[in-house]
Amino acid sequence: MKISELYNIFLKHPYICTDSRKIIDKSIFFALKGDNFNGNRYAINALDKCNYAVVDEKEFAVDNRFILVENVLDTLQKLAKYHREQLDLPILAITGTNGKTTTKELINKILATQFNVVSTSGNLNNHIGVPITLLNMNKDTDIGVVEMGANHIGEIKELCEIAQPNYGVITNIGKAHLEGFGSLEGVKKAKSELYQFLIINKGLAFVNNDNEILEDLNPPARVIFYGSSGFNHCQGKLINSDLFLQFKWMSTEDMSFDDDIFDWNNNTRSIKTKIFGAFNFENALAAACIGNHFGISELNIKNAIENYIPSNKRSQLIKKQSNTIILDAYNANPTSMKEAINAFLKTKLENKIIILGDMLELGSKSDIEHSLITIFIEKMNFKKVFLIGECFYDLNTHYKGFNFFKNVEELIGFMNINPIKSSSILIKGSRKNGLEKLIEYL
Repeated sequence: MKISELYNIFLKHPYICTDSRKIIDKSIFFALKGDNFNGNRYAINALDKCNYAVVDEKEFAVDNRFILVENVLDTLQKLAKYHREQLDLPILAITGTNGKTTTKELINKILATQFNVVSTSGNLNNHIGVPITLLNMNKDTDIGVVEMGANHIGEIKELCEIAQPNYGVITNIGKAHLEGFGSLEGVKKAKSELYQFLIINKGLAFVNNDNEILEDLNPPARVIFYGSSGFNHCQGKLINSDLFLQFKWMSTEDMSFDDDIFDWNNNTRSIKTKIFGAFNFENALAAACIGNHFGISELNIKNAIENYIPSNKRSQLIKKQSNTIILDAYNANPTSMKEAINAFLKTKLENKIIILGDMLELGSKSDIEHSLITIFIEKMNFKKVFLIGECFYDLNTHYKGFNFFKNVEELIGFMNINPIKSSSILIKGSRKNGLEKLIEYL
């Protein structure tokens, strides 16, 4: 079946499902495959509720409700690209080592005050999530916001070819997914694929002017700079980051060219967030800058950012009995780990404890990066340090002042006997550690 023919079916049944347990009316089921599952086997059950099922194994295509294709994933991506080509709307792509999802959520909240926005749901930012995000857009959508993740070179390029963004922002560059990228230089090359797409297609990039690495990646000629140093289209000032971030921003249109001084006294541009850490300043400033570019009012930008409450294990502030907990356990790499620890250390909180979980997908760099983290915190004055996971545990003979555990269950057992009370606790690690399980016992 041609993509144009499948697209005509999609227009009549404009909902895409990839999980047979979550089928909705007027939907098409795409029988995707993974290392441990074959969606073709669930297609017949999916048809109890959906209208069509796209499969790529002939034995499962038993009647005309099945659409047999060569490769289901490839078909999903081609359908999404074809759909995007029919949509006359701006699409903003977001990538980077850290802060993608927080930045995306803030941008979405801001733009949604005045536009009909469709953005990436949660962390569905890969070769499956991006097509699904695009297929959620329709003729009523004003702006699309697409988060793009990657763990190998060439992936951002592929996602850009599908989403065809007009605008883009790279949040930052750091040490992450080194197993796939090979090195920090590999990370740079991979993330710069967004800039390269925008250059070829005459798109516009929003660039953090405080980050020299981003300038080295050769952004496109059409660029809007934001930052706190130098002269930017959108200027920011960090006011306070003791627990919650506070900052000010303004457009250079507000600058007094007579004395080269910014007027920082406008209250609508003074923002008190509910987001933890100074490292989120660049994310919030990027969101304000992008909102301003798309004509969002200053008051709407302020209200959207101030009303945003982090969730899904990202910089969440949790009060439990006598403890104050900062849960940032959705993702972790050497760069984000150090930023979170530094931000936590600078707060005025008392009795500080850190619980760190293994950083994953670091490949041959894993041992040295975990060792560098332990060296980094060795001289810091934390009340207690708990390190969880096989990677950290391998270091237990070298750092006697720390508490090492092979997994979360071991630490839970320890805390049942030695409860933690009246403390401020940072929990940071990769999501596969399951560190959120600790909240019940704190």
